Amino acid sequence: MKEIAKYITPESFYKRRREFVKLGAGTLLSLSLIQSKLMALDFKNDENLDKLKISDEKLATSYVNFYEFSTDKRKAVEYAQKFNTQGWKVELSGEIEKPLILSMEDLLSFPLEERIYRLRCVEAWSMVVPWIGFELRHLIEKARPTNEAKFIKFTTLFDKTQFNDQNSFFPTLDYPYVESLRMDEALHPLTLMAVGMYKKPLLGQNGAPIRLVVPWKYGFKSIKSLVKIEFVKERPKTTWELYAPHEYGFYANVNPEVSHPRWSQAHERILGSFSTQKTLLFNGYEKEVASLYAGMDLKKNF
Repeated sequence: MKEIAKYITPESFYKRRREFVKLGAGTLLSLSLIQSKLMALDFKNDENLDKLKISDEKLATSYVNFYEFSTDKRKAVEYAQKFNTQGWKVELSGEIEKPLILSMEDLLSFPLEERIYRLRCVEAWSMVVPWIGFELRHLIEKARPTNEAKFIKFTTLFDKTQFNDQNSFFPTLDYPYVESLRMDEALHPLTLMAVGMYKKPLLGQNGAPIRLVVPWKYGFKSIKSLVKIEFVKERPKTTWELYAPHEYGFYANVNPEVSHPRWSQAHERILGSFSTQKTLLFNGYEKEVASLYAGMDLKKNF
């Protein structure tokens, strides 16, 4: 009964329902649920054996790309404050034994752990983020894909009432946002489904309530606010690949030797610092993931 009581809306909130909704009731309730789960499950902390310098939390939660809200980083953060994630569901379908619809409670039942990862944006800036989540492979195992499943297609929420750019007369992208991984990439132990960062639930601007994190790829592959995961036979066309295929390839592996058509990727600007550093192949995870691309021309398959 005590566990149930935690989730009952207090009478004071009920009486001020309209004001509560204006403040983003759905977001507050969902964040509270995730926060309680994170604390209750006592997620495994990352020992940070590589001694990575973690970026400032305020910077990581304010310098973001989330075009659904806005192409302007500041406005994206501003608009995300009212993002409603109440009753969030993730649909699993395609080449699996049986379609599934999972709630956040279901997703939070997977083993949670902290993962301190480098994050490299295609815009040539970088940071280091302590994520909290679970390995995507656990979700794949639950879905029980058939032998026909060769790729996984991920889709972001499409909701014009919440996303300003989706609702604009001329949207920046063809929404909903779609990304994809090869099955072996998705099964790799580094591939994470994140529900938190800095030991807290994800904020709207960072992809609440659940997002993908693939640390050896450019940030645009780590799709936010997921509502659909499809197991498919053929390689899907992804959002940025469709938008500008000569600039944003399907694989999007971090590679200092493959320049963006408008700038070099050889160096990156460390957010919060005046210094730059050399970009590492696969964002520093070459030892772990290079075997996935053995025999491939990394310049051709960018």
